[in-house]
Amino acid sequence: MTTRPTSPIERTGSDAHLATTVVTVSDAAIAALTAACPTTTDIDERAEASRDWWPLAMHWSLAGRVPQLASVVCSPTTVAAVAAVVAVCRDHRLPLTVAAGRSGVCGASVPVFGGVVLDLSSLQGVRSIDTTSGVVDVLAGTFGPDLERELAAHGCSVGHFPQSFDLATVGGWVACRGAGQYSTRYGKIEDMVVGLEVVLADGSTIRTGGAPAAAVGPDLTQLFVGSEGTLGVITRVWLRTHPLPAAPAMASYAFGDFGAGIDACRRILQRGATPAVLRLYDAPESARGQGGDGSQCMLLVLDEGDPEIVEATMRVVAQECAQAASLGPERVERWTHHRNDTSALQALTHKGYVVDTLEIAAPWSALVPIFDQVRTAMLAVPHARAATCHLSHSYADGACLYFTFAATPPADEVESTYVAMWDAGQRAVLAHGGNLSHHHGVGLNRARFVREALGGSFDVLRAVKDALDPQGILNPGKLGLPSPFGEVAWP
Repeated sequence: MTTRPTSPIERTGSDAHLATTVVTVSDAAIAALTAACPTTTDIDERAEASRDWWPLAMHWSLAGRVPQLASVVCSPTTVAAVAAVVAVCRDHRLPLTVAAGRSGVCGASVPVFGGVVLDLSSLQGVRSIDTTSGVVDVLAGTFGPDLERELAAHGCSVGHFPQSFDLATVGGWVACRGAGQYSTRYGKIEDMVVGLEVVLADGSTIRTGGAPAAAVGPDLTQLFVGSEGTLGVITRVWLRTHPLPAAPAMASYAFGDFGAGIDACRRILQRGATPAVLRLYDAPESARGQGGDGSQCMLLVLDEGDPEIVEATMRVVAQECAQAASLGPERVERWTHHRNDTSALQALTHKGYVVDTLEIAAPWSALVPIFDQVRTAMLAVPHARAATCHLSHSYADGACLYFTFAATPPADEVESTYVAMWDAGQRAVLAHGGNLSHHHGVGLNRARFVREALGGSFDVLRAVKDALDPQGILNPGKLGLPSPFGEVAWP
């Protein structure tokens, strides 16, 4: 059984950085929470549970601060205990922030107003596997490696392998609408979810979905997918599985410019081929990590599954990349061994760099303008050093662009530079037809852009929140939604 990993930056203190109102948790409430499940008020445990992998918060951690500090951390092992904790928070009007692996990079699990952190990382286990239908029933706190080990014993897999695979839980995948690195073949997590069990803000438990292709009103399962703990607490997930694949096929190609590579990816997808991995790196990223010389854009291709389908897919890829230089499988093999390594980014943070990633998706017709405009906008920010990009997930109508940016501001301008680079890049995306996020979600960092991104439909989201959580106790301060506990004083 996997245990919750610690933060990537060492613990250095527990002072709160955010100037938000912290809700007091009474002794009576703590007693009720303790009766419901294992509960702690230890300062070090609260500090560790109150942060995730948000890159800006890592800078705060190095300075001895957490974003904000929970008053209590609850660690239930059963769904009944989760419901009991939620009921206590309802009765005492306490902010409740759900967390588990805390691998998110946008501050989604930060307890903005203090209160209670509900740590689901002990709610683990595979309940059942229906190999005939291809469905697994798994508890939300189960870590990816544990899930896949158990599935492999039954000859199957979910196929969801995000970069945070070793750190993230099934519930986190669903709550933040994650994408695995093989999503072009298997889909994002919302394409894999069959049904959910959710504890609502009043302490009741519901189940959604469960059968394929239902037509019983709106899809309530998808209402909770991506809701980041603001509409309910996901406790149990039913996911689609598929047979374990045979050995993968691999190929790589070099294009003279990023736009030509994008067009080849578009043609591949629109012909109906869906290779598991289709990753196109711009020239700087190709030189930095894919063996390029700074003038070429590398495309890595990997597919797996039924050999007949894989062979046909790779044949389509070769046809659509005929004008590029074929480089063989070695670069892809190397990528498979190092694809989850983020140590270089952590090292730059330790050195005082501003460094982060911005991933979005857009229609094929908008990708090249977004590629150009985001880099231009970011590099215009004072102290900016780099803004590079790769295409990481593809669909028939568009793809995900994944930008990495860095800056070297003076120590007293780290936060203002970080905010300025996000403002520049994200608003360039929205202005040119891209979406707010592809798979990292919203959390706290992107909350200020949600109304702009959703337009008039933001009021629908707010109405749903008010209906399901009238006291506003569930993950307040996130998704740009108003909170009864006060304003979010950031940025």
